[in-house]
Amino acid sequence: MSTHQTATPASYTASQTFTGLAPGGAGTPATRSKATGPLLVGATVAMGLMAGLFFAFDVSVMPGLAASDDRTYVTAMQHINKSIENGMFGLVFVGAFVATGVAAWLLHKAGRRQAALWAALATALYVVALIVTMGVNIPLNNQLAAAGDPSQIQDFASVRAHFADSWVPVNMLRTALCTGGLLALTRSLVLHGRSGR
Repeated sequence: MSTHQTATPASYTASQTFTGLAPGGAGTPATRSKATGPLLVGATVAMGLMAGLFFAFDVSVMPGLAASDDRTYVTAMQHINKSIENGMFGLVFVGAFVATGVAAWLLHKAGRRQAALWAALATALYVVALIVTMGVNIPLNNQLAAAGDPSQIQDFASVRAHFADSWVPVNMLRTALCTGGLLALTRSLVLHGRSGR
């Protein structure tokens, strides 16, 4: 008794393997954007800059100001809050969110599930940091500015206490969130690099 096997055309096998549609394939080259790698790198750098900025406040700026008198503290923070409102900070602040979110979407679209999940986690952590910033830090900054010119403030101790008691611990939370986002993006970048080999 003879057996009959149906041969698979070589052209079909080669085509399937090349396009990544063979069983176990990781996706087609057509679904892989060349922008994913650069976006991941940019997102990682931006997230690192944000984590570093918040960390610098935690370990140097705020402890340094804490050792100063109330008038110096309030005056310095008013100047710092005004100075940080510049284009470079805005670019990094918003860019970290945009680059991370778009990178996560591109990775998902390309079928790189693990890398996409890590990038999505980074996006979620940064969104929480944004919510904290918009909900706590910025309103406190605005209240400090609304206290007016230092020459007109009567009770510096009260103004300082109202600001520092909430702003300082919340900034530590932002540092932790952005550091977590940085670690997640680093993992996503590593997985993306491995899948591209």
